[in-house]
Formats: sequence, structure tokens, C-alpha cells
Amino acid sequence: MGLGAQAGMPVLLKRGGKEDSMSEAGASHGTAGGETIRHEFADVNGVRIHYAIARPANYENAGAAARGAAAGGTAAGDAAERGASGHGGTKLIVFLHGFPEFWYAWRKQLEEFGRDFVAVAPDMRGYNLSSKPAAIEEYDISKLVGDVRGLVEHLAYAHHLGTARCVLVGHDWGGVVAWATAIACPEIVERLVIINAPHPKIFERELRENPKQQEASQYMLVFRSAQAEAMMSANNFAMMQETILGEGMRQGYISEADRKAYVEAWSQPGALTGGLNYYRAAEVGPGGGGPGAGGHDAFKMKHPATSFEVKMPTLVIWGEKDPYILTGNLDGLERYVPKLTVERIPDATHWVVHEKPARVNELIRDFLAASK
Repeated sequence: MGLGAQAGMPVLLKRGGKEDSMSEAGASHGTAGGETIRHEFADVNGVRIHYAIARPANYENAGAAARGAAAGGTAAGDAAERGASGHGGTKLIVFLHGFPEFWYAWRKQLEEFGRDFVAVAPDMRGYNLSSKPAAIEEYDISKLVGDVRGLVEHLAYAHHLGTARCVLVGHDWGGVVAWATAIACPEIVERLVIINAPHPKIFERELRENPKQQEASQYMLVFRSAQAEAMMSANNFAMMQETILGEGMRQGYISEADRKAYVEAWSQPGALTGGLNYYRAAEVGPGGGGPGAGGHDAFKMKHPATSFEVKMPTLVIWGEKDPYILTGNLDGLERYVPKLTVERIPDATHWVVHEKPARVNELIRDFLAASK
């Protein structure tokens, strides 16, 4: 099924040990690694974050056994309780979506990585079923990083993980937030995976020095304008449907059920404005008051220059036909990311996660195996 189990039927989402009944908006009953994708909420950093979660089919039994053994005072139980997860070493992997998507963008990654990870894909602040603060400053990069940190800490506690650390994966704006989280909170990021999302210092350079990137980024100024919502929502989000989903529907990797899911998520009250506020809060874009004019660092990441280093092993996957974030953003990246692996996909675009999900999953798997 697509979005929701059946039209008009509620979906039950666990929240703090209780269940909340809600419409089916944004929730999908799919399978992942032998277990249904579940939907939960976390109250973190002053907002309520909805997330989809998939885990190994035997996760609950393994965790209960480890905790039971620990309670009984066995050496094996004590070791299990002190281990990375208390669930046979199961680790956390978190997927952050970009604009204008929602947790559903990662459904095929949840299916794959839910087999042996606690795999989580939140609706970012401002999107779909998560909180949508009205003030633009509530979408400052520091707030977004705080959401990720709070979510990781929540998941570590709620799902009995031994430490609040994760493999962090991000695409587009989710990738920008992932870069920022890895820079500001390296203690919670064990491995980093970036998919078509620019490092802030490299993007600042490209906006300042590369006319092609300046031209490609003109859309950011439109997104920051007061007219953006009306233009993008007109005729049932016709422009967004064509730009984001059109080619996929023609080629068959986006289904009609997928299309309906996206339109429903975009139709959530305040969701379009929430996503656009990422651009407005960062004041990102060519010329004007943005970093291209020397006004401030890209995405307003006001840290000392030395703090832009990303210290953990990092995989960057890049669809080279991306018309928005050009391949110049890969040049010189090793200056800021010493433990860097770059995988270019020549025939993929910005939407490589949808175009080539199996290849994306394979690259992430290989990277995690090689960087143990």
C-alpha cells in the first residue's frame, strides 16, 4: 500500500510508551527486515519529531534476553548491558531527508538497513508530521543540529542502545544538517554519509567564485521570497510534482502511490513554509546578502575556520548530473575531511537516492564494512 493502510483509517504511533491515534498522513505500513516499519514521536529540543523506524525482527527478544541476564547478575549479561547496544551489537543509523521530502524518501534504505541496524528516518523540523515552528529563526542551523542530537539521545534511551552514537546519513538539506552535526557534535557521529549535499566552506567558495554554481543556485533566492509558497503549491503542487517526481514517474521508479504520499505530506498545514524556512533562516544563495557577497558563512555556521574539519570516516555519494549542486563542490573537500571516500555516479542526478536505491545501499554497506 502507499501512504497509510487504508483511506480514512487511523495509524497508531507510539509516543513515550503510549499510543496516539492520528490520520494516516505520512505513515506507511511497509515491511523492513521482517518487521513492519513503525512510527513514533520524540519530544526533543523544544519540538516534536515524528520518525519511522525499522529494526531486526528479533531485536526485542535479543534486548530482553540481555537485560534479563544482566538483572540475574551473569557475567555475560553484564557485558551485554554494557555493550554497544545490549542487542548483540546492533547499531543506530539515522537518515536525514532534504527539501521538499519527508521520512518516506528513505523507505528503501529502511527496508535494507532495518535488517541489521536500528534504522530511523525522521521528518525534519518543519516537515510532514513533525513540529513546524512559525518563526524563521527557529530553523537556524544550530536548532537543526540540536534536533539531531536530541533525537539520537532519545533513540539511545528509548531503544536500549548503550551509547548515543550513530551512522548519520543525509541528502540535500539533510546532508547540510549532517555536515553541521558532524562538525559540532562529533561525539554522536561514528560514521558520516553525505549524498549530494555541499560542505559549508566548499559551498561558500563555490557561490563566491564559480559562476556556474551561482547560476545553478538562483532558485534559492526564489525559495526565500514571499511568493514561494503560492507559486509552489499552485494547482495541487504541480511544479513540485513535476520537478521532484515527474521524471521518476515517467521512468517507473516513482509510483502513483509514491506521488500521493508526497502530495499528502506537502499538504500538511505549514509543511511547505517549514521547508522553505530552512533557506530563509540560512539566507543562503548567490549574491544579495548571502555568502556569495561575503555577508557570512554559508548556512550561517558561525564557527572558527578550524572547526569545519570533519574527523570521522566520511562517504560522499554524488550524482554528477545534479543541476543544483554542481560537482565543483567535491573539489578540495579532502582539506576539510581527511578520512574521505568519494563515490561519483555519472548517470545520476540530485535524486540519486530514488534513481539508484540499490547502488546507494551497496555503497553505504561497502563503506561501513571497510571503515570498521
